[in-house]
Amino acid sequence: MTMDIQHLVDRLEQILSESRRVPMTTTLLVDEEQVFNIIDQLRVAIPDEVKRANRVESEKERILAQAQEEAARIRHLAKQEAEELIRRDGIVASAHQRAENILERARRDAEILRRDSDVYVVDVLAKLEEDLLRSLSVVRNGLRKVQAEQAAAAEAVEANQQPVREGEA
Repeated sequence: MTMDIQHLVDRLEQILSESRRVPMTTTLLVDEEQVFNIIDQLRVAIPDEVKRANRVESEKERILAQAQEEAARIRHLAKQEAEELIRRDGIVASAHQRAENILERARRDAEILRRDSDVYVVDVLAKLEEDLLRSLSVVRNGLRKVQAEQAAAAEAVEANQQPVREGEA
């Protein structure tokens, strides 16, 4: 989707660079319909980027759920192993200690999985935010430039239409 937004910004830039200049000004004459068409397409493309961010968030939730399931499975296995050790060895204290160690290891592993998935999601969302901000900045700069050039052109036209009053009397 980033390519779509970038492509639209490139098209907007191309329209501006191919537009005719008003003589002796920095003002451009642009095809308003083309510019607004591209702006409309940008409005459609940006929500797609937001959907992509939501998918990344859902992926994070899935990874966290998977980590929790894995932790529960490991705890269950640890509990089964501890019970077997108690039955087989008859050394209750030793079996409890081993079970606690296994449970602690499972908790640490689950926490590491949670932290890793959080880091991944933060990285992806930060990159997405950076791409969106860069695209938004380009669009805003383009709009400001076009608006400034239109205002300057309007002022120039208005200045050229005022009659010269020095010769009148």
